[in-house]
Amino acid sequence: MSEKKMTSSRRGHLKSLMLAIAKDLLEKEAADLITEKAAFIAENCPAPVMSGGVPELQEMLKKLAQTIDKVDEERYDAEAKVKKTDKEIEDLRMKVVEIQGIKKPALKKVRMSADAMLAALLGTKHKASMDFRANLKEVKKEVKEEVRICVKTYKAENHSTIGVGG
Repeated sequence: MSEKKMTSSRRGHLKSLMLAIAKDLLEKEAADLITEKAAFIAENCPAPVMSGGVPELQEMLKKLAQTIDKVDEERYDAEAKVKKTDKEIEDLRMKVVEIQGIKKPALKKVRMSADAMLAALLGTKHKASMDFRANLKEVKKEVKEEVRICVKTYKAENHSTIGVGG
Protein backbone atom coordinates (compact mmCIF):
# COMPACT_ATOMS: atom_id res chain seq x y z
CA MET A 1 0.00 0.00 0.00
CA SER A 2 1.25 3.42 -0.83
CA GLU A 3 0.60 6.16 1.66
CA LYS A 4 -1.38 9.08 0.33
CA LYS A 5 -0.28 12.61 1.02
CA MET A 6 -2.63 14.81 2.99
CA THR A 7 -4.25 17.69 1.17
CA SER A 8 -3.51 21.20 2.34
CA SER A 9 -7.14 21.84 3.32
CA ARG A 10 -7.22 18.69 5.47
CA ARG A 11 -3.86 19.59 7.01
CA GLY A 12 -5.14 23.09 7.83
CA HIS A 13 -8.32 21.67 9.34
CA LEU A 14 -6.36 19.24 11.56
CA LYS A 15 -4.01 22.02 12.60
CA SER A 16 -6.92 24.25 13.62
CA LEU A 17 -8.45 21.36 15.61
CA MET A 18 -5.16 20.76 17.42
CA LEU A 19 -4.84 24.47 18.23
CA ALA A 20 -8.42 24.57 19.57
CA ILE A 21 -7.76 21.55 21.81
CA ALA A 22 -4.49 23.09 23.03
CA LYS A 23 -6.28 26.37 23.78
CA ASP A 24 -8.92 24.54 25.84
CA LEU A 25 -6.21 22.66 27.75
CA LEU A 26 -4.34 25.89 28.51
CA GLU A 27 -7.51 27.57 29.76
CA LYS A 28 -8.29 24.57 31.97
CA GLU A 29 -4.71 24.56 33.30
CA ALA A 30 -4.91 28.28 34.11
CA ALA A 31 -8.21 27.79 35.97
CA ASP A 32 -6.73 24.85 37.92
CA LEU A 33 -3.73 26.97 38.83
CA ILE A 34 -5.98 29.75 40.16
CA THR A 35 -8.02 27.33 42.31
CA GLU A 36 -4.84 25.65 43.57
CA LYS A 37 -3.39 29.04 44.51
CA ALA A 38 -6.57 30.02 46.36
CA ALA A 39 -6.57 26.71 48.26
CA PHE A 40 -2.92 27.15 49.24
CA ILE A 41 -3.52 30.69 50.48
CA ALA A 42 -6.59 29.61 52.45
CA GLU A 43 -4.62 26.77 54.05
CA ASN A 44 -1.42 28.65 54.90
CA CYS A 45 -2.74 32.16 55.49
CA PRO A 46 -5.84 32.09 57.66
CA ALA A 47 -8.03 35.16 57.73
CA PRO A 48 -6.90 37.64 60.39
CA VAL A 49 -9.03 37.91 63.48
CA MET A 50 -9.79 41.58 63.99
CA SER A 51 -12.07 41.19 66.97
CA GLY A 52 -10.42 42.00 70.25
CA GLY A 53 -8.52 44.81 71.79
CA VAL A 54 -5.22 46.48 71.13
CA PRO A 55 -3.17 44.03 73.27
CA GLU A 56 -4.44 41.07 71.25
CA LEU A 57 -3.55 42.81 67.98
CA GLN A 58 -0.08 43.65 69.31
CA GLU A 59 0.42 40.01 70.31
CA MET A 60 -0.63 38.90 66.84
CA LEU A 61 1.83 41.37 65.27
CA LYS A 62 4.64 40.02 67.48
CA LYS A 63 3.84 36.48 66.32
CA LEU A 64 3.86 37.62 62.70
CA ALA A 65 7.22 39.35 63.19
CA GLN A 66 8.65 36.17 64.74
CA THR A 67 7.43 34.03 61.85
CA ILE A 68 8.87 36.54 59.38
CA ASP A 69 12.25 36.39 61.14
CA LYS A 70 12.15 32.59 61.17
CA VAL A 71 11.35 32.40 57.45
CA ASP A 72 14.04 34.96 56.67
CA GLU A 73 16.65 32.92 58.58
CA GLU A 74 15.63 29.77 56.71
CA ARG A 75 15.90 31.61 53.40
CA TYR A 76 19.37 32.91 54.32
CA ASP A 77 20.50 29.41 55.34
CA ALA A 78 19.20 27.96 52.09
CA GLU A 79 21.01 30.64 50.07
CA ALA A 80 24.26 29.98 51.94
CA LYS A 81 23.91 26.25 51.32
CA VAL A 82 23.29 26.82 47.61
CA LYS A 83 26.32 29.13 47.32
CA LYS A 84 28.49 26.58 49.11
CA THR A 85 27.41 23.75 46.81
CA ASP A 86 27.87 25.96 43.73
CA LYS A 87 31.43 26.72 44.86
CA GLU A 88 32.11 23.02 45.43
CA ILE A 89 30.77 22.18 41.98
CA GLU A 90 32.98 24.83 40.39
CA ASP A 91 36.03 23.54 42.31
CA LEU A 92 35.30 20.00 41.15
CA ARG A 93 34.99 21.18 37.56
CA MET A 94 38.35 22.91 37.84
CA LYS A 95 39.91 19.72 39.25
CA VAL A 96 38.48 17.70 36.36
CA VAL A 97 39.99 20.14 33.88
CA GLU A 98 43.35 19.99 35.71
CA ILE A 99 43.32 16.19 35.77
CA GLN A 100 42.36 15.84 32.11
CA GLY A 101 44.79 18.50 31.07
CA ILE A 102 44.66 20.46 27.88
CA LYS A 103 44.98 18.22 24.88
CA LYS A 104 47.29 19.72 22.31
CA PRO A 105 46.48 18.72 18.75
CA ALA A 106 49.14 17.02 16.70
CA LEU A 107 50.71 19.55 14.39
CA LYS A 108 50.92 18.64 10.74
CA LYS A 109 53.57 19.77 8.34
CA VAL A 110 52.19 22.15 5.74
CA ARG A 111 53.54 21.76 2.23
CA MET A 112 52.15 25.08 1.05
CA SER A 113 54.17 28.27 1.31
CA ALA A 114 52.80 31.36 2.99
CA ASP A 115 52.29 33.09 -0.36
CA ALA A 116 50.39 30.12 -1.77
CA MET A 117 48.24 30.00 1.37
CA LEU A 118 47.38 33.69 1.07
CA ALA A 119 46.56 33.26 -2.60
CA ALA A 120 44.26 30.34 -1.77
CA LEU A 121 42.52 32.25 1.03
CA LEU A 122 42.23 35.65 -0.61
CA GLY A 123 41.75 34.51 -4.20
CA THR A 124 43.30 35.93 -7.32
CA LYS A 125 41.98 39.47 -6.83
CA HIS A 126 44.33 40.39 -4.00
CA LYS A 127 48.05 40.37 -4.49
CA ALA A 128 49.69 39.92 -1.12
CA SER A 129 52.99 38.37 -0.25
CA MET A 130 54.41 37.39 3.06
CA ASP A 131 58.11 36.93 3.06
CA PHE A 132 58.63 36.34 6.75
CA ARG A 133 62.39 36.03 6.48
CA ALA A 134 62.72 39.34 4.68
CA ASN A 135 60.52 41.00 7.28
CA LEU A 136 62.68 39.61 10.05
CA LYS A 137 65.85 40.87 8.42
CA GLU A 138 64.35 44.32 8.02
CA VAL A 139 63.29 44.42 11.64
CA LYS A 140 66.75 43.41 12.81
CA LYS A 141 68.38 46.16 10.75
CA GLU A 142 65.98 48.78 12.07
CA VAL A 143 66.57 47.71 15.65
CA LYS A 144 70.35 47.96 15.25
CA GLU A 145 70.08 51.48 13.84
CA GLU A 146 67.82 52.57 16.70
CA VAL A 147 70.25 51.14 19.25
CA ARG A 148 73.16 53.04 17.70
CA ILE A 149 71.20 56.30 17.75
CA CYS A 150 70.21 55.77 21.38
CA VAL A 151 73.80 55.03 22.40
CA LYS A 152 75.08 58.16 20.65
CA THR A 153 72.47 60.41 22.25
CA TYR A 154 73.06 58.83 25.66
CA LYS A 155 76.80 59.41 25.41
CA ALA A 156 76.27 62.98 24.26
CA GLU A 157 73.92 63.71 27.15
CA ASN A 158 76.27 62.21 29.73
CA HIS A 159 79.30 64.11 28.43
CA SER A 160 77.42 67.40 28.47
CA THR A 161 76.18 66.87 32.04
CA ILE A 162 79.61 65.77 33.25
CA GLY A 163 81.27 68.81 31.70
CA VAL A 164 78.80 71.20 33.32
CA GLY A 165 78.96 69.68 36.79
CA GLY A 166 82.71 68.91 36.78
